[in-house]
Amino acid sequence: MFKLSLCLLAALMLANVHADNINKDALIIRADINPSDAEGNYNYAYETSNGIQVQEAGNANGVSGSSSFIAPDGTPISLSYVADENGFQPQGAHLPTPPPIPEAILRALEYIAAHPQKI
Repeated sequence: MFKLSLCLLAALMLANVHADNINKDALIIRADINPSDAEGNYNYAYETSNGIQVQEAGNANGVSGSSSFIAPDGTPISLSYVADENGFQPQGAHLPTPPPIPEAILRALEYIAAHPQKI
């Protein structure tokens, strides 16, 4: 889980490095790092002078965290996530969403649920 988190963090930072409007002189204005304790719990958070904010906490059972920054077009981007036995579950208004299930399919699923097949 920790490696996954580091990969996601690196990807986010790499994306920001290539943005047109990045402030290359940005400074870390806050950093709180608490490495793994005896039970495997850890957390960290940091903030930069150009508005990037990141935080994460986790242990052997899972990880949760969030990050936010301003996209090159000026749109604020916020991402929160949980990674646990159910996999990686990101949430953010900027993430794509699946299209709605067509009405005919919904009716078919309701019919199937109301009429289970007898084996």
